[in-house]
Amino acid sequence: MVNRFVAVFLLFVNYAQCRGPHAVSCGSVVKLVNVGHKVRLHSHDVKYGSGSGQQSVTGITLSEDVNSHWTIKGPLDTDYCKRGEPIECGQKIRLEHLTTHRNLHSHHFASPLSNAQEVSAFGEGGSGDSGDVWKVMCEGDFWRRDDKVMFKHQDTGSYLAASGNTFGRPINGQMEIVGSSNPDGSTNWKVQEGVYIHQSDFNPKKSYGGHDEL
Repeated sequence: MVNRFVAVFLLFVNYAQCRGPHAVSCGSVVKLVNVGHKVRLHSHDVKYGSGSGQQSVTGITLSEDVNSHWTIKGPLDTDYCKRGEPIECGQKIRLEHLTTHRNLHSHHFASPLSNAQEVSAFGEGGSGDSGDVWKVMCEGDFWRRDDKVMFKHQDTGSYLAASGNTFGRPINGQMEIVGSSNPDGSTNWKVQEGVYIHQSDFNPKKSYGGHDEL
């Protein structure tokens, strides 16, 4: 009986830890590092010169660049995730670029360097379309900060990847980010620097005059 109680208690503790501060949550603002190529997912108000002509998304090695911050939010403007809720493995999300308020996006355009699937930043004021939706692919129940994860594009089934190819001017040395049909080392990502939001950050007895959904 005691052993059974201990087993149930440890299971509960493990579940609580997964949902606690070590989990990546809705509303967090994070930098994502490609595990294979050691570059951070990045964007800026520079348009592609080919393909869609939308805002370019690249990978950079600098850790302190503010243009590498992305806000985690729900999959649609009408399908929110609650601020501070842990992101589940298999959950659909959008990643909004913090400085330009465009969403990480993909579609059936060829990428400029490797002729893979183009990845761009799209929309205005955080609103775009179904091409902004990605499924978090990870092991276990929740996306934990130290986990390797993949992002599978809802519309095309491709995986967010770094191609290994680098641009010349005007974004010299930055790496091409693409959609890949093959999950491999180039499609693995981890969170690094960021502001992590958790439910304990909010006082339910205090009114903030706003909503807690993203």
